[in-house]
This record gives sequence, C-alpha cells and structure tokens, in this order.
Amino acid sequence: MESPAPRSEIDIVVPPYMSMGVVLPLLADVRTRLVQSQSIGYEGIGEHLPPGHVFANASSVHETSTAELAVALALASQRHLPTFLRAQDEHRWASEFSESLADRRVLLLGYGGVGKAVAARLAPFEVELTVVASRARFEDGMPVHGVERLLELLPEAEIVIVTLPGGEATQHILDATALAALPDGALVVNVGRGPLIDTDALVGELERGRLRAALDVTDPEPLPADHPLWGLPGSLIVPHVGGNSSAMAPRAVRLIRTQIERMLAGEPPLNVVYES
Repeated sequence: MESPAPRSEIDIVVPPYMSMGVVLPLLADVRTRLVQSQSIGYEGIGEHLPPGHVFANASSVHETSTAELAVALALASQRHLPTFLRAQDEHRWASEFSESLADRRVLLLGYGGVGKAVAARLAPFEVELTVVASRARFEDGMPVHGVERLLELLPEAEIVIVTLPGGEATQHILDATALAALPDGALVVNVGRGPLIDTDALVGELERGRLRAALDVTDPEPLPADHPLWGLPGSLIVPHVGGNSSAMAPRAVRLIRTQIERMLAGEPPLNVVYES
C-alpha cells in the first residue's frame, strides 16, 4: 500500500501489519467490503478509517504467541534470566537464588482471547490464579471477578499479568493507587497495551525497588532511548513483539482464507469490531 489503489473497488483489503495510522487513510477513495487487520488491537481505528468501511481485527492470530511471551516474561523475571545473561556476557559463573513461578499468586487482568490463552499456559506451572475482567462471570470453569474488585484483590497478588485491550475504558487501570496496593516485590507483566499502566507511577515504584516489571508494551512507545524504564532495577523490556513470531503468518492466512470463503458463501465476516 505504497502506491495508489489498483482499482476503485476491492472486496478485502489486508493492510500491512502495525501500520493502521499510515495506510487506512489511503482507503478514502476505495470501496471495500472488508478491511481485515493483522492486529488484535483496534483502539483509535475511528480516527484513521474513512467512512464506508467494515473493519475486522485479527482475533485467532496472535493469542498463542502473546500468551507464550507473557509466560516467558514472567519466568525470565522470576528466575533472574537477565542477570544471568549479563553474567554470561562477562564470562562469569554467578549463581544466585531466585523466585519460582510455581506456587505464586497470579492475578490475570483480562479474560479475552489472550487472557484465556495465558490462563491455559499457566495451568501446568501450578500457580494460584485469580482472574479479573470487565464483568464478573463464570467462564470455561473459571470464576472471573469484575474489575470493581481489582483494588481489593491486588494486595494478594505476587504477579499481575495484564492482557486487556487499550482505549479510554482501560487507560491507567493500573494507576498509582493500584500499583501501591500490590505487595512489596510483586511483578507486573504487561502484554496488552502500554497506556494500561501509569508509566510515571510504575517508574516511581521501580526506583524505590518495591515492584518489578516485565513489559512487552510501554507508554510512550517506542520507548525513547533516554527513558528511565530501560535501566531501572527489576525492569525487563521487550519491543512489542508479543504476536511477532512464526505462528503469526499461517494463522493470518487461515483467517483471511476463512473470510474469503465466508464472503463467497454470502456469510458475514468474522471479528468485525468497527464500521465507519
């Protein structure tokens, strides 16, 4: 999508990955039946998508990879892998005691596709799992607490894994008050969106050495080179790569193929999240 559209009407447009703000405005003079994103998130789409289009997100594409990374970040932080990697760079044999993931009290914030995938992968690790989402319910055999109980539940959490989508409803859901409610030494893992956490409040907690953080997403993003999050003790940063794995392409192709088959059969598309 670096040149004018080849025709004025296109049944399905699949924009390049992680490029919505740049390419969606190019559809202003194109009629489509479906704009199929390759991302799960869709906050801010209304600002970029011209009128007259149906937009679907990529549910079913990234959940597995993002859940893998969430568990990997938790394990890496708990077992001090960054410390051991730095020692390896210095050719130092530096054994030290670390915390397990097993037997930890984990609060999973968000129980959509990614949250459920994280819960499934945590099951073999023998954690004590508490789930919080937008509303209370019992789903997949799991009691889910409503978000109104978050502040009540945070003091018992040794690890918080955040998988919520972005947007006004979830911005700074982990604000200074919520972070202060966590016990000393707790780990915050974010594979949702950066603005879910109040960055300044998190920096303060890390500077005091009270909390730890393992972040796939940040606010701002990309994280500026001089941002304090890079160098604070207990901080592990990876550059928004949750869904960026070898599992992505075949799952994206599978979803697009399904959308084509449904369109040919006269059936509505899957994963429609916005109509402009």
